[in-house]
This record gives sequence, C-alpha cells and structure tokens, in this order.
Amino acid sequence: MAEERLQKLLSARGIASRRTAEEYISAGRVTVNGLKAVLGQRADPELDEIRIDGRPLKKAGPRTYLMLNKPRGYVTTLSDERGRRTAADLVADCGARVWPVGRLDLDSEGLLLLTNDGVFTQALLHPSHEVEKEYQVWVCGAVENALPILSASMVLDGVQLRPAAVRLLELGAGKGILSITIHEGKNRQVRRMCAAAGLMVRRLRRVREGPLTLGGLRPGCWRFLTPDELQTLQGL
Repeated sequence: MAEERLQKLLSARGIASRRTAEEYISAGRVTVNGLKAVLGQRADPELDEIRIDGRPLKKAGPRTYLMLNKPRGYVTTLSDERGRRTAADLVADCGARVWPVGRLDLDSEGLLLLTNDGVFTQALLHPSHEVEKEYQVWVCGAVENALPILSASMVLDGVQLRPAAVRLLELGAGKGILSITIHEGKNRQVRRMCAAAGLMVRRLRRVREGPLTLGGLRPGCWRFLTPDELQTLQGL
C-alpha cells in the first residue's frame, strides 16, 4: 500500500474525521515508528507502526453504508456534550461505528447517510462534486413573492450560490410547501435562504441526496444501501 497522509489514514480506518484526526496529531496522540507524528506526515500502514494513544492502528475492516430517516430532535454527531439525542443512537444496532456524511440540524429531518468509510465521506462532501440535495419545506409568509428570490442566485457567507431549483408543491393562506434543491450544502442553507426571501420555515425534510431518495423509510429507521446505490454514489 502506498503512503498516505496520516489524517486520511485515520479517517479511512474509522478512527475519526480528518479534522479530528488532525487535532489528534497536533496533540501528540499519534506516533509513527515510535516518534510523535506531525501534521502533513505520510505513512504506509503496511510498513509503518502507527499508534493512537499508544494503541496500534486497527486494520481496515468491512465498510458500512447506511441511510437513516432522521427525526427532528436528534443532532448529527456521534456524541453530544449537552446530552441531546444523536443520530448515532438511532443506528447503534448496525454492527459498526459509523458517522454522519454531512449534517441535518436539530430541527430538520429526513435522509441522512452514515458510514465508516472516510474516503467515501470526503468524496461526497467535497465541493467539486456538488451533490444535489432536495428538501420539502413547510413555510409561512408571502410564498409567491418569495419564489423568484429563492430561484435566483443568492450569496451566503460571501459565496455566490448556484440557483436553487424551486417548485411550489402546495399553497395556502400565508403558507405553503416548497421543494428546494440545492448543490452546496452550507450550514442551515435552506433555512437561511428562506429567511432571506422573507419566509419562516415551520418544517424541513431532506427527501433526496444525489440519486438516493428517502422513499418509504419511516422516521427513526435505517437501512443498508444496496450495491447498486453505492456504485451510483461512488460514480458521482
């Protein structure tokens, strides 16, 4: 096996995300051949002795890929210092330690992918892939006036976004249901877009990510991705 950056190796082995792995390295918790590792260092797990907190780096095991229908009230972290319920709690019986691919905030629900494959995670989250994400959004406000604003190119955090694909699914007096498809996946992006268009979000559910749809998966339930689904995602 060729040498790879340590943070990538740790992530691929399911130890931690790349960012957390970098923190481990900076804190001196990682050694290579008995010496403290440094950021940017490369190693070959077949030739080098890599340890975390004195324990040998575990060998690569089978990869796990899940789809969860996250309910509201759960955070997309492996643990929470405030004691809130986590998405990891809902998939604790999957037989592997997995982490969320991306995020859904506490009050949002719907399709969430989880895996223990660091390379897969980074590929899906990398900005160059711009994997489409479709949301159903229950809103209050002047819905028809907001549609052209939401459909136009917007700026968030100083970044010009690609125009979202927006469809009106249902319209009532001062409220409605929208389908909003985005490409970037910035933090609370859909909620912030709606706020900029003068709408208040009452409910938000992700129903599609790339080619995967939530389908009939019930809230709080999960399933393994099929080989065909996995192959399609890896080809994005």
